[in-house]
Amino acid sequence: MVERAAAEGRPDLGRGEGEVRPRRGKYAEPVRVGQLRAVVRGRDYRRLYATRLVSQCTDGLFQAALAGYILFSPERQASAGKIAAAFAVVLLPYSVLGPFAGVFLDRWSRRQVLVWAPVLRAGVIVGAAGLLLAGHDGAGFFLAVLVVMGVNRFFLAALSAALPHVVEHRLLVTANTFAVTSGTVIAFAGGGLGYLLRLVFGGGRVGTAAILLSAAGAYLLAGLVATRLERWRLGPDLDAAPPTTREAVRTVLRGLADGARYIGRTRTVALALGAIAFHRFWYGITLVMTLLLYRYLFSDDVDEGLNRAAGVLAVSGAGYFLAAVLTPPVVARIGKNAWITGLLGAAAVASTVFGLPFANAPWLVLAFLLGVVSQGVKLSVDAILQETVPDAYLGRVFAVYDMLFNAMFVGAAAVAAVSMPPDGRSPVMLCVVIVAYLAGAMTYWTSTARRPAPTV
Repeated sequence: MVERAAAEGRPDLGRGEGEVRPRRGKYAEPVRVGQLRAVVRGRDYRRLYATRLVSQCTDGLFQAALAGYILFSPERQASAGKIAAAFAVVLLPYSVLGPFAGVFLDRWSRRQVLVWAPVLRAGVIVGAAGLLLAGHDGAGFFLAVLVVMGVNRFFLAALSAALPHVVEHRLLVTANTFAVTSGTVIAFAGGGLGYLLRLVFGGGRVGTAAILLSAAGAYLLAGLVATRLERWRLGPDLDAAPPTTREAVRTVLRGLADGARYIGRTRTVALALGAIAFHRFWYGITLVMTLLLYRYLFSDDVDEGLNRAAGVLAVSGAGYFLAAVLTPPVVARIGKNAWITGLLGAAAVASTVFGLPFANAPWLVLAFLLGVVSQGVKLSVDAILQETVPDAYLGRVFAVYDMLFNAMFVGAAAVAAVSMPPDGRSPVMLCVVIVAYLAGAMTYWTSTARRPAPTV
């Protein structure tokens, strides 16, 4: 659901997490087979990689159980408000905690974080399963989910921070690309496993509790795999006394403010971030609409709704993959700004043609096309920032980017919660989305066509 800075190896404020910076240029070089062989020969890299795979597979399993219960439980009525709450507890930890993770990972043993964070998550999930079995699925349950996602933010950041300690510097790009791509794939596989377990255990409170307990066991396995790494093998290398935590937190806050000021005075960067924030908001509105439609309008019962929603997820993922294939050659031919403009315009056309009928088959096509739009815009914006922003500001700008990326999605869910009908069928809201995409495409094109103001 969500693209995460730590999971993608993005730079953070002050590079406190030791994350791998993206390569400058239009796109990272393709992974070379010889380099990949050299990477996987490293014993400690394989152990770190195995820890990532087990944990991210469990992330997919846990999120599938959560989504299945909130949206497709026969015992529970889904609503836009409940969907918004779910997005908030899943995404806000990445927005709020993300910039500060490095403050603590530069003081704590990263190997110990990889060992004990899964244990903590497992314990909280067992508590959440107990709440479900007792019939309590309100604030306490969502608080448990919030804790699990917050701890996961530190875990993913620790994985990224640990990577330079187990791979030669010349192989970092290959190692990071391979790990992140594999992590994304295995997370989808974990979601599929959650779907299969739901068929076995059922989708009610008891069945969801059983899936959660399975996730708890898998998190414990991730922590066990991490114990095979030596305690101080992953850093931090504290050659000198680090600054106090209070001072480090102040530094992060100053960095965020400085990054925001840089964005405000740099037209190209501000427009690129405006484009991704704009798209995430309207894409979030459409996603909430999609979930409600498949829960109530396009399906006769919850099981059929879940099956069809899984199909939507699959075709949307295919759209993401197609965008990854199309974007580099298209951008090389017409440029990033033209591609972003075309994608926003295509979202308006697709929503008109395939959305307004409010039927299952056309909506599947819409989900596929919006997947292309979403990933294409993101890849283009990433490239613009990597090419435009000086290295001294890159980490701070990406930190602001990540906060915007998730916060706009949560904001969209909140707007949908107060404006969407129970079954999700809202021609008025969809027309608003269409007009917004058209206006956004024209505004972005005319704004980027102007000569940019000089960077201060």
